[in-house]
Amino acid sequence: MTYEVYPGDTLYLIARKYGITVQALMDANRLTTTKLRIGQTLSIPVSVPIRYTVVAGDTLYFIAKRYHTTVESIMLLNGLTSSTLAVGQVLIIPVYTEFIVQVGIANIRSYANMNAPVMARMVKGARLPVTGIMGNWIQVRLYNRRIGWTYRSNGVLTPHSGEKPIEEIFAFYTERESAALPSSYEAFAKQTAELSNVGLFHFRISKDHPTQIEKFPDNFTDSYMRDVVAYGHRHNITMVPTLHNLLYEAGKPSVNRDVIHAMLSTSQTRAAFIDNIVKLIQAYGFDGVNIDFEDVRLEDKEKLSAFFKELGIVMKKNGYAYSVDTPAKTSEEPTNLFPAPFDYSVIGRSVDEFVLMLYNEHGWPGSGPGPVISVGWMEKVTRYAMTKVPAWKITAAVSVFGFDFNLKTNRSTYSTYKMAMNLAKKYNKDIIFDEKSQTPMFAYTDESGDPHEVWFENAQSVQAKMDLAHKLGIRGIALWRLGMEDPEIWTMMAKNFVIRKSVT
Repeated sequence: MTYEVYPGDTLYLIARKYGITVQALMDANRLTTTKLRIGQTLSIPVSVPIRYTVVAGDTLYFIAKRYHTTVESIMLLNGLTSSTLAVGQVLIIPVYTEFIVQVGIANIRSYANMNAPVMARMVKGARLPVTGIMGNWIQVRLYNRRIGWTYRSNGVLTPHSGEKPIEEIFAFYTERESAALPSSYEAFAKQTAELSNVGLFHFRISKDHPTQIEKFPDNFTDSYMRDVVAYGHRHNITMVPTLHNLLYEAGKPSVNRDVIHAMLSTSQTRAAFIDNIVKLIQAYGFDGVNIDFEDVRLEDKEKLSAFFKELGIVMKKNGYAYSVDTPAKTSEEPTNLFPAPFDYSVIGRSVDEFVLMLYNEHGWPGSGPGPVISVGWMEKVTRYAMTKVPAWKITAAVSVFGFDFNLKTNRSTYSTYKMAMNLAKKYNKDIIFDEKSQTPMFAYTDESGDPHEVWFENAQSVQAKMDLAHKLGIRGIALWRLGMEDPEIWTMMAKNFVIRKSVT
């Protein structure tokens, strides 16, 4: 579980509160000093649910204050009808409480008064983290990390003990790529309850003017983008552009490297680009930025690190959310030039969220058949990242797609869940769930006599990854991308997990 530092907190007091040692708390968060800052997020290495035994002199107010929850949340979770406590009584402590909107439109106001300015409007089903209660007013956290107030009758208070794992879901959103690769919009619009934040893969470094940002693809309108952002906001989803340096010329990754090399070249070019990121955020009403730089020259490693630090300073100053997508690796040795330019420690210190791109175990040219991400690969890469970055910052980016491997030609093609199931039906093949990798697959022979193996993802394999994320104590998972998934993953999430909103 995670904990937000409040005024007056010390490591000693936090450790004592949860029955752990200061050293365990420092180790879990890779802290080198006991100094804390208000609002800092800490991983608390304890099992849930947290049970508290009432001692003489305790009150619900005192217990709620101690654990930074509310009296009403404790009462609801424990089925209490009275605030009277008995010595020795055992209470389950809420670790996360949300307010679920039950009316058509719920106004979120700047303070607890009907005459206060409206900060945001939420629609029915929107889920808002609760940070306090005052009479009939519920204090909540919004998609942009601001705090507001809504009237109690607008929804229901729902406390969670942590028995269901509490995770965040970052989902990537793209436009239609082909008839078989649809737009992400439908999945996004239907599954807002299970999404914490969404990265819109619609912007990249300009090839011709590398300090500027261009649309990708260039056929969407500004009004369309603002409508998508506003729709997410009405459901309390943090909306960010995913800004990249990819897909300029098919089969020419050198172009990707040249473009980012030009942007990184001097402090002046980096500053100009960062200024344009701020303008992009403001133009569409985004809540921050997600950076997805790939194909970077090893010689640009130091300048890339400088950029991440410089951007972090500006994002923090403006109160914007900041995440970086990082290629997977298991050491700092430059044996693989693709992830080598990315300094995990530098990035981890600079960002709010460290998105670990795991989808390259199999499926790259010449890799041979196998899962895009096995649970073994996910654990190996994530545990290495955890030696460089606090666990609470790490999000494991997983695939919802797979690959159809032609074993004769040693080539592979993209396969969504729907495409995989259609192939299995066409060739009358049963799906096998590989227990070791926790991934579905099947084999078939095509009309030319070529043998194939299809490895893909379904609700069962995504749950295995979410279970592992919970076991590792990381933030949650990211999905590449909406629109390619097994529709049952959403039912699985709603049944077995609590999806936390308003990334802090």
